[in-house]
Amino acid sequence: MRRAVLAGSLLALVFVLGLAAAGRAEDAKSADAQKTADTLQSIKDALGMSIYLQGGYTYNFDNPSSGENGLRVFDHKSNSFTLDLAEIVFAKSPDAGLGYKLKLSAGETAKFIHANGLGISSGEDPDRSEAFDLTEAYLTYATKIGNGLKFQFGKFVTFTGAEVIEAIDDLNYSRSFLFNYAIPFTHTGLAVSYPVSKAVGLTGYLLNGWDDATDNNNGKTVGLSAAVTPVAPVALTFNFLYGPEEPDNNHDNRFLFDWVGTYNATSKLAFTVNTDYAAEQHQAPGGTDAVWYGAAGYVNYVFTDKVSGAVRAEWFKDEDGVRTGTPQELKEITITPQYKLAGIIIRPEYRHDWSDRASFNGKKSQDTLALGLMYRW
Repeated sequence: MRRAVLAGSLLALVFVLGLAAAGRAEDAKSADAQKTADTLQSIKDALGMSIYLQGGYTYNFDNPSSGENGLRVFDHKSNSFTLDLAEIVFAKSPDAGLGYKLKLSAGETAKFIHANGLGISSGEDPDRSEAFDLTEAYLTYATKIGNGLKFQFGKFVTFTGAEVIEAIDDLNYSRSFLFNYAIPFTHTGLAVSYPVSKAVGLTGYLLNGWDDATDNNNGKTVGLSAAVTPVAPVALTFNFLYGPEEPDNNHDNRFLFDWVGTYNATSKLAFTVNTDYAAEQHQAPGGTDAVWYGAAGYVNYVFTDKVSGAVRAEWFKDEDGVRTGTPQELKEITITPQYKLAGIIIRPEYRHDWSDRASFNGKKSQDTLALGLMYRW
């Protein structure tokens, strides 16, 4: 009996010691994993690093034989899964001293945002363009002069428009006609900004032009941006660009006025309006000035922490066909619910486009249904 009790006690002791050892091993493993995670986070924070992934599927109800959605840019592929964008970004923007930003992009979107002189592009065939782009690469220097004079030099995304290249920072999955055709994607040059007051900020630009990493003529484009916040719920931005944009042509200037207004009616409801007007000397058929203009309105409502929804309505007129290839009047309405799941942004989207010309695979309208997925780390 004593031997049995002793054997049982020994077995129990071994079992307890085994559990303790396993617990210590698991604790050590967890500690190592946490240490690795903390190290990675420290490196990420030190470099100002972030990673962005975006993909989606767009179904065109007409099932066009071309496999293309008419007059779409980033979401031009119909009935096909696409890797839209994979980005790695390194950025630092101190209150004073030297800062930087480097953004490397790959995927279907990268084929369309190449600046002239940077990246491989095959004319009008984006499928043969390089799916990699140096989207941004610039240095900043923030001073303590006055309210904080700041300089920026290099290649950067445009300051115009209500939308951006990364869909996660927009309200819709697809981009507007204004973003695709009315404004540039990037600039290369110098920017000088100064916060005049808490309500007004000014930035001046000296640039190679629209989407020019290296200038295509001997002229320079000048720009001005004024950000005005008259009252807390309202934000207004007035943007101007003026300069020669045609290759080997220093005389025919292009002018752009871009305005974005945002009104946060409540903590859940927000309205945005974007208007553009542009004109370029002697570029229309017959040698007259080319003109394009339009407006887009956005409504966004946040239902819960995870669920929101946005609607965009838009009108764009390419009076002389210099932007879309056809003189036409375009309209579209887009409905985009959004759901957040474990850090992933999920956006189903319905969009209806129409034109006064047969611009959508031989028809005057097209309907698409899309699903976009976005994640940023």
